[in-house]
Amino acid sequence: MAQIWAGVDIGKTDHHCVVIDTDGKRLLSRRIANDESELVKLIGEVTGLADEPTWAIDLNDGGAALLIGLLVERDQPLLYLPGRTLNRAAGGYRGEGKTDARDAAIIADQARMRRDLHPLRPGDEVTVELKLLTTRRTDLVADRTRAINRLRGLLTGIFPALERAFDNLTLTGPLRLLTGYQTPAALRRIGATRLESWLRARKVRNPSKIATAAIEAAHRQQIRLPGEALTATMVATLAEEVMALNERIKDVDKLIEGRFRRHELAEVITSLPGIGVLLGAEFLAVTGGDMAFFGTPDRLAGFAGLAPAPWDSGRIRGNLHRPKRYHRGLNRVFFYSAMVSIGCCPESRRFYDRKRGEGKKHTQAVLALARRRVNVLWALIREKRPYEPLPPAVAVA
Repeated sequence: MAQIWAGVDIGKTDHHCVVIDTDGKRLLSRRIANDESELVKLIGEVTGLADEPTWAIDLNDGGAALLIGLLVERDQPLLYLPGRTLNRAAGGYRGEGKTDARDAAIIADQARMRRDLHPLRPGDEVTVELKLLTTRRTDLVADRTRAINRLRGLLTGIFPALERAFDNLTLTGPLRLLTGYQTPAALRRIGATRLESWLRARKVRNPSKIATAAIEAAHRQQIRLPGEALTATMVATLAEEVMALNERIKDVDKLIEGRFRRHELAEVITSLPGIGVLLGAEFLAVTGGDMAFFGTPDRLAGFAGLAPAPWDSGRIRGNLHRPKRYHRGLNRVFFYSAMVSIGCCPESRRFYDRKRGEGKKHTQAVLALARRRVNVLWALIREKRPYEPLPPAVAVA
């Protein structure tokens, strides 16, 4: 049978599938419900047109999960066309309208012509769970950041001196204080001694330091501003929300650590200075720990945005810049781990100092170190051995 390509435009409740042959002629075009029985029928219909059809989709999770699972179970070749790539490719096709059938046809045609699309890999249970948990943690941290920003905004409106007194409002001490006292008058009434006792009774660390800072801020403001009472109530509510989010993040962190420790590469990854459980879990969630998928460390570095892309034109040569298409999460893993390693790993510190001595700025030196660490982590995972500051001694015959 002739080779065919099936492009599927993914939707929440329904998908649209278009099948084309080597000449781009449509062999099938129809909408199917995101239901197992309907998708099984579609797969059977498409496989009846060719021995090994090539499938392509524009989403790799969410609404596409059921279809991906069914295709993987049946060993069907499956390619992934990112949405951004699809949108750019759509400009090269006739017409300006956008329909599910048109998008599915473009996906199929791109899979037919391109050789740079990545095959979609089925994740194992641990990496799938890590992806879910790290995504959930990111959402919770974003919620906490929004709540803290709103809390600071409200507190600045009635008591700016107290807002300035606490740099880190993710800590339990300042948040516990704000659940009970939010105005200058209330703090002056209770006084430093009683406030310290109040904080100590609630098991706050460094109660004396927190109480002193709060009372000093209260003595710097005597005026009562309009809306102070209602704003104080809202500040207390937001402080409770931030404390609750802190507890939920801690619970997720425990789940992440439990799943991460179950992975066979956990000890290898965390042996590299600067990478802890959270960054290691994010690395596995993105890559699955399968370095064979990338082929070379250079491709992994490119995927992480650590390999500069050329931007030459005319007489301009050697103009390099950071690529626009890369995985932000993986870039964060390598960049932050490199930052941490500068303070705890002598080898990393020497490399960083050498780059600074060559005239590179701080960020450039950290990025260069992150790129070097991609090669190191690649080698460790390939050989499945932990990191050692010095290469293992070679036995002398």
